[in-house]
Amino acid sequence: MGIKVKLDAVMARRNISLTELSERVGITPANLSILKTGKGKAVRFSTLEAICHELHCQPGDILEYEEE
Repeated sequence: MGIKVKLDAVMARRNISLTELSERVGITPANLSILKTGKGKAVRFSTLEAICHELHCQPGDILEYEEE
């Protein structure tokens, strides 16, 4: 599996929608959706920093390594 994205769970706990987070972070809802579903191949540190800032969390709350 590799890296698992848990952005949807953090968003649900913070009660924030995809649209609202995308507006706050400054990326398109489509790109945020790709990240949220784990289909993205990369994420910029600046994007990760902005997401963590808005959700008041750490990168480890959003990303998790799973051994295959």
